[in-house]
Amino acid sequence: MDLGERGCLACAAALLCISITSAAAPDHHEGSSEWSAKSLSVLTIDKTFSNGPDQLNGTLYVPSASQRVPAVVAFHAASTSTRDVALFRHLEQMLPPLGVAVFVYDRRGSGKSVGKPAHGDYEVLAEDGLSAARMLAQDPRIDPQRIGFWGLSQGGWLSLLAAARSADIAFAISVSAPITTPDVQMNFAVANILRIKGYSKVDVDTAIAAREAVDEFERGKLDRATAQKRLDEAAAKPWFDLIYMEKTFADPDQSGWAKEIRNDPLPTLFKVRVPTLIIYGARDPWVPVRASLDLLREHAPRLPNVQTVVIAGADHHMMFSATPDEQIDSSNFAQHAPEAPAYFSLLASWLTAHGIAHP
Repeated sequence: MDLGERGCLACAAALLCISITSAAAPDHHEGSSEWSAKSLSVLTIDKTFSNGPDQLNGTLYVPSASQRVPAVVAFHAASTSTRDVALFRHLEQMLPPLGVAVFVYDRRGSGKSVGKPAHGDYEVLAEDGLSAARMLAQDPRIDPQRIGFWGLSQGGWLSLLAAARSADIAFAISVSAPITTPDVQMNFAVANILRIKGYSKVDVDTAIAAREAVDEFERGKLDRATAQKRLDEAAAKPWFDLIYMEKTFADPDQSGWAKEIRNDPLPTLFKVRVPTLIIYGARDPWVPVRASLDLLREHAPRLPNVQTVVIAGADHHMMFSATPDEQIDSSNFAQHAPEAPAYFSLLASWLTAHGIAHP
């Protein structure tokens, strides 16, 4: 479903409210009230929390208020790991003026957070987010009954997984995370990457055959020799560096990818009992949006708390301006940030409708 003109008008109203309350104009000279505006006070606080023996560090952006406020814990996408990425800025700038605190943190093993990197262990990454939520619930500024998750791409999967594992979470927002397993998603993405780069259908088929062979080996359904042969065929091609494969692969009990592809978000979504918003961009080359929508429609009776929206013209990061080549270049993802007005409108209106945001 597209928001269209109605969504854009709502977005304009929301953004107008934010600009009035959060951005103070500079004084022309001291004492000239006609040249000044009172700005919203947002506190920026470093916070440390623990998941078992590991200590993680993050930043809380909380509006100064006379009562406790709700909070959003943000999960990272797979290709970014620190709190300073551009992706989080819209949350930090948009939500506190709507009365919602935002907590962003360095992923384990990155920035100021210690701990062994998860290497595809979604359970560990979800538990890190839950540990952050439990820490925030002890903060006298935060309403412990209204803490939820937001995440994009892999972070969207983690948002759903964490919400499914705790009765204390109030909501979940998943952006650009398919309702397919990670191997299906990556095969979809690799096919698009090769098409955008101008390679033929034969090249696409060879690449996907190699990826599927390794996936089957990691699932215990194909022997190593056959999988390696198909991988060798792909490794000899000029496009091999584009398909997110190494020239060999680990045994299933040692492979982070083997852990990842065991994560099926649909059974996880069935366990989520809180209001859940799933957002896709119609121009996303990384995510099989149509297949995800088909699954969501098929299982809609089991998902009464789930709302799904597709933003027309938006890509994986809710951007309009990125070219196809820029959209598939993961080295630039740390600079990518949402810019679709309908996405901002949706985020504000959904949080307001569920008693989280208060414009």
